[in-house]
Amino acid sequence: MTMKRAYLDHNATAPVRPEAAEAVARALSLTGNASSVHGEGRAARQLVEQARRDVAALVHAKPAEVIFTSGGTEAANLALYMARSALGVERLIVSAVEHDCVRAAATALDLPLAIAPVDADGLVNLDALARLLAAPGRAFVALMLANNETGVVQPVAEAVALARAAGAYVLTDAIQAAGKMLVDFAALDTDMLILSAHKLGGPQGVGALILRDTLPSEPLIRGGGQEMRRRAGTENLPGIAGFGAAARLAADLTGVASLAALRDRLEAGIGAAAPDVTIFGARAPRLANTSLFAAPGLDAETLVMALDLDGLAVSAGSACSSGKVARSHVLAAMGVKDALARGAIRVSLGRGNTEEDVDRLVASWSGIVKRMASKAAPAQVLEKVGN
Repeated sequence: MTMKRAYLDHNATAPVRPEAAEAVARALSLTGNASSVHGEGRAARQLVEQARRDVAALVHAKPAEVIFTSGGTEAANLALYMARSALGVERLIVSAVEHDCVRAAATALDLPLAIAPVDADGLVNLDALARLLAAPGRAFVALMLANNETGVVQPVAEAVALARAAGAYVLTDAIQAAGKMLVDFAALDTDMLILSAHKLGGPQGVGALILRDTLPSEPLIRGGGQEMRRRAGTENLPGIAGFGAAARLAADLTGVASLAALRDRLEAGIGAAAPDVTIFGARAPRLANTSLFAAPGLDAETLVMALDLDGLAVSAGSACSSGKVARSHVLAAMGVKDALARGAIRVSLGRGNTEEDVDRLVASWSGIVKRMASKAAPAQVLEKVGN
């Protein structure tokens, strides 16, 4: 009998919504290029522009502010490239918990780079950020809205106010936040914001950079005049259509409360099974669907594999490390010791998850922890005898 699997890794990628899959299929049936002026081309263009309106509505932006890209990583690289080439910034400030796509893009630029620290809860230190902003030279700040590993929600509006006072620009990574909390580009007053379709139940390989319409732009990818000359290349019509459909659905946040209840049930269960468990970022505002936790003496890679054999799909943090379990820079920035951090696993809930899924995870994780502890005990006894 095949074991029923429970998918608990929605922050890595969300299952494609049926409506998004249908939108992709419809777009694939069209022949026209969205840049062509004949009827077929105009039909394709209508799909692109409808998706642009839907994505803009999701984050309360203007359609003209939406630039479609091949995903969140390209959007981050485009944003940082524009910071230097179009905005003329002289230095970068990146929070210590940013996603690797932002960190790598910032490191690649030939600009001074400062890291804004976070506290033990994973929240950016606003006083430290203010001191960094006070240094000479126009700055560009990258501060995500919600962390992909811990789910911690950052005080972006407060950080933007500090940046405005210093004449700095701000990029916000809203890839994990969109569809899980209200994201209001206008209210946040940030200059740029990045999104990714596959975190919302859309197809992989498509994303967007939201660029404030008062700012100049400079394309990273050059060629034709697509995306209002801000990103060359024939538009990914099926991907963009699927993105738009997923964005329309993600704007409805009525299911968020039920995800919070499931997360609380999970954390209560693992806390009862292992009183020494640490739930990272638990004292800070968090996304309703995300929990990152660890107990001492565990190994995340072993845990993930064992849970997978039990039919439970979870992760050891970010899913962007070529399938390898690497040391979390997020937990390191929070001051978590390696011995605890290397046992951290992330559970990210989503549409379709149930109390049964959560209870199975608690039971499986608890059983694995007990087995690993019993195997470790003889080795600890031998170590004491040897000493």
